[in-house]
Amino acid sequence: MMEILKQLPHLEPYGDPQYFVYIILAVLPIFIGLFFKKRFPLYEVLVSLAFIVFMLVGPDLTQFLAFIFYVVWQTFWLFLYKFYRKRWDNKWVFYLHVFLAILPLTIVKVTPAIQDHHQSLLGFLGISYLTFRSVGMMMELRDGALTDFSLWEFLRFMLFMPTFSSGPIDRFKRFNEDYVQIPDREELLNMLEKAVHYIMLGFLYKFVLAHIFGHLLLGHVKTYALYTGGFFNLGALGVMYVFGLDLFFDFAGYSMFAVAISYLMGIKSPINFDKPFLSRDLKEFWNRWHMSLSFWFRDFVFMRIVMVLMRNKVFKNRNVTSGVAYLINMTIMGFWHGVTWYYVAYGVFHGFGLIINDAWIRKKDHQ
Repeated sequence: MMEILKQLPHLEPYGDPQYFVYIILAVLPIFIGLFFKKRFPLYEVLVSLAFIVFMLVGPDLTQFLAFIFYVVWQTFWLFLYKFYRKRWDNKWVFYLHVFLAILPLTIVKVTPAIQDHHQSLLGFLGISYLTFRSVGMMMELRDGALTDFSLWEFLRFMLFMPTFSSGPIDRFKRFNEDYVQIPDREELLNMLEKAVHYIMLGFLYKFVLAHIFGHLLLGHVKTYALYTGGFFNLGALGVMYVFGLDLFFDFAGYSMFAVAISYLMGIKSPINFDKPFLSRDLKEFWNRWHMSLSFWFRDFVFMRIVMVLMRNKVFKNRNVTSGVAYLINMTIMGFWHGVTWYYVAYGVFHGFGLIINDAWIRKKDHQ
């Protein structure tokens, strides 16, 4: 069995035009079925599993085995907490289950920092985004926003292939409603139109603009910055903007592909980017940049920190409370990006930036 898996072709999600031929042909029967108000659950599962397997297999099966272990681990702890939550509600039991749910991701993030850049055996493509899904469900169980779901519904949500590797991050209730309520034909045609639009725009972003900024310009700008020397120069400023635009067009293009394929499967996955560089301030930027991630952190980290601080009356001033919550929230986000000084500094920088941003807005409102 293992030898067979090693011989399977490895497919990078949304990595080249050939991938789109495979995936569109695979999801076409699903879209046709939706047009006639029918879903083919078994076929959808086979398609999702096939593309997930192709993402993770190759000569080295470490990612695939880590994925199998992870799914079993998350399923066990989530359903154990679901069983517990129906009868009791102790915050420390909740904290323990959340800790255990994020433990594999934590190990994956910390291992390179403590073992000389060696990757953890628990790591696989998509572990972060699956963790966001399962931990979000666990927190909604605690809040009472989510009360019941079957094993089939959970796995269908967790292993939804279009957004498996890098999001966007969806919420279970929203996803499940989309799955159950098949759109009418007019809405499906509208979704098809949007899917084609997102695929075309995604190709422009990922394969044209990201290539220009990342492959044609970035190297030259870096060389100029190093040649000029000094603590800071025009070339360094150019690297900041060219790299930022490369990152944006690459990830935004990927996100558009994921949303487009989701639409073809009858699921309106959330949009990830909304012209972030047109934002008027840092707070608006985070409401436009990687929106599914920033909204997840807002709802499940920031708001909970605020509630804990206010409930325990840690600070008398609400502005101090929100400021501390901003700083903790963005620092955690920095750690999520990577356990390195520059990612942590990135999180702290944005935390202080949001504090200053809110103070400036309050000052303007009182003028």
